[in-house]
Amino acid sequence: MKIYLIGLSGSGKTTLGKQLAEKLDVPFVDMDWEIEKKENKSVQEIFSQNGEDYFRQLEATILREWASAPQDFVMGTGGGAPCFYDGINIINQSGISIFLDVPVDELQSRLANAIDRPLLNSGDESAKKMKLHSLRIARLPIYKKAHITIENATLDKLVDAIHLKR
Repeated sequence: MKIYLIGLSGSGKTTLGKQLAEKLDVPFVDMDWEIEKKENKSVQEIFSQNGEDYFRQLEATILREWASAPQDFVMGTGGGAPCFYDGINIINQSGISIFLDVPVDELQSRLANAIDRPLLNSGDESAKKMKLHSLRIARLPIYKKAHITIENATLDKLVDAIHLKR
């Protein structure tokens, strides 16, 4: 089974994804790490040197490669992966998608010291909160296409939701 965790930066895709993968005894795949391996650059460097559209194309390529792979895994997608180049449909056709729905205030708190988020690296806290809010508004219609939505996700909630979906 392929499981895709989707949501905004700071929603817990990597943290919960690692825990879920361990619980299910499958590999954990972090999309950003896969992109960094492929390009031999950080996500920030890719954004600054090549631009967002180039990054989104890389993201789509990585997503398609993993979606067509035979093995099971848990993937923490990039926050934008479902939203570009038909990503949500690729995700939904190849596995179970889970939207980790986290309020903007909580995201802002979790990301307060993050310096590796290209879309959130400029401005003061107020500007970052506005950016998170606008990203949420723009992406929510796509995220809501996920098979499962979980608010305040925990490992137990993820496991229960997956068992119900099977």
